[in-house]
Amino acid sequence: MSDLRFDNRVAVITGAGRGLGRAYALLLAQQGAKVVVNDPGGSLQGEGTDIGPAQSVVNEIEAAGGEAVACTESVATPEGGQGIIDCALHNYGKIDILIHNAGNVRPGSLKEISYEDFESVLDVHLRGAFHVVRPAFPLMCDAGYGRIVLTSSIGGLYGNHNVVNYGVAKAGIIGLSNVVALEGEAEGVKCNVIVPGAVTRMAEGIDVSAYPPMGPELVAPVVGWLAHENCSITGEMLVSIAGRVAKAFIGETEGVYQPDWSIADVGDQMAAIRGSENPLIFPVVPNAHVDHIRYSFTMASTAKK
Repeated sequence: MSDLRFDNRVAVITGAGRGLGRAYALLLAQQGAKVVVNDPGGSLQGEGTDIGPAQSVVNEIEAAGGEAVACTESVATPEGGQGIIDCALHNYGKIDILIHNAGNVRPGSLKEISYEDFESVLDVHLRGAFHVVRPAFPLMCDAGYGRIVLTSSIGGLYGNHNVVNYGVAKAGIIGLSNVVALEGEAEGVKCNVIVPGAVTRMAEGIDVSAYPPMGPELVAPVVGWLAHENCSITGEMLVSIAGRVAKAFIGETEGVYQPDWSIADVGDQMAAIRGSENPLIFPVVPNAHVDHIRYSFTMASTAKK
């Protein structure tokens, strides 16, 4: 069976010189997309520049009959983000798809991490997402079409030791995606989050000998669907790890209403407050913000009757 195509679509993929980004670029190009392969080619820490990784992916795409161009601008600055989007406009005249995958790693415990290492990771992962979304989003809205895929992590959902910078950045991505999805809904622009798990160079130093197969090629089709015109969701998060694909979501318990509370009351009611037998899930689109408030207000007004 033939797979979904991206003919006449232009895709910008950050961090596409290696690992997950490379897999995304190769797949979309194989299916007809014109791809801006963005990667400064630096170290895992985000240092240095080398056109080699991005150009190597471009060479692979062209050798297979596809179209691509290399871009070594850094997402870490507003100017770099603008330059990446400008690269798509200069070479292909538009942008239909934006996949922000660029990342760096600077581990450190909360007690010891430097401000430089904290900011560096936020600059690439979180601010980097904004730096490319900000110039791309108005163009997509004007065109009445766009697909944006941002990258979070189980580190953003659940946290992890010694990577507070990474956890903060990846949690922030979720908030950014929600706003893009809300503001893009009426403009034909969908935005979702991928929460990938794959063995790439970011796994250096980790013993992966007991892991099941979990190469980037298992994640790429999920990102491909989120980037496709057939994508039917927005403001959501899809997990892809070792062949498992799932939806991640933010939920609430039903909660407890009282007309007034003491500190002791909160402790006494904690089991009921935390009871998750009937979880509430408010979809980001069309209006989770209002739905959350409305539910709480309804509980209060109903209890008074």
